[in-house]
Amino acid sequence: MQLSSTGFALDLPGWIDAALDQVPPAVPDPTDRMRLVHTLADRNWREGNGGPFAALVAESATGRIVSVGVNVVLASGISLAHAEVMAIGTAQAALGHWDLSDTGAGSLELVVNWRPCVQCYGATLWSGVQRLVVAGSGPELESITTFDEGPMHPDWDHQFRQRGIEVVDGVLRDEALAVFSEYRRAVDTGAITVYNARNGAEA
Repeated sequence: MQLSSTGFALDLPGWIDAALDQVPPAVPDPTDRMRLVHTLADRNWREGNGGPFAALVAESATGRIVSVGVNVVLASGISLAHAEVMAIGTAQAALGHWDLSDTGAGSLELVVNWRPCVQCYGATLWSGVQRLVVAGSGPELESITTFDEGPMHPDWDHQFRQRGIEVVDGVLRDEALAVFSEYRRAVDTGAITVYNARNGAEA
């Protein structure tokens, strides 16, 4: 059998460099780090790359930005290309290690504009980050955007903490919901594709 493909690559969109041009190498205020994530998430869906999601990896103590990620599912055609995966993967590539707790870069955190979906939950759990910072974690994301985030266990945050990963919830929550609401308005006009496999139906 001859395989038609033996690999794939995921890249951040071209506009990212310009979007970060005025951002300093370190963003010491945790709220400002989330504000940057919201800005990237809002631009991402407007650029047509994917959903209204962004993430970054930073040194918790200094705020030095190690990597950023946005959702590029539509741009790449790869369902795995969520913002958290992009941020974690580019951080690991930049630091040269699959375990972000063992890079010499200090304690690293993942900042995301909502609680990770089930795929990114696992990716975060095994990434080596030592803190997860989210804008929110309730059902609002799914109800507003119509995305299927998967069957998340009710004690999801406890599972992180049990593994030594601190969870900070509720950072600029209203700003996250505002981005999702703008996205939903575009969905309702038919201008945006919500890429739930099987449209959320059971297999």
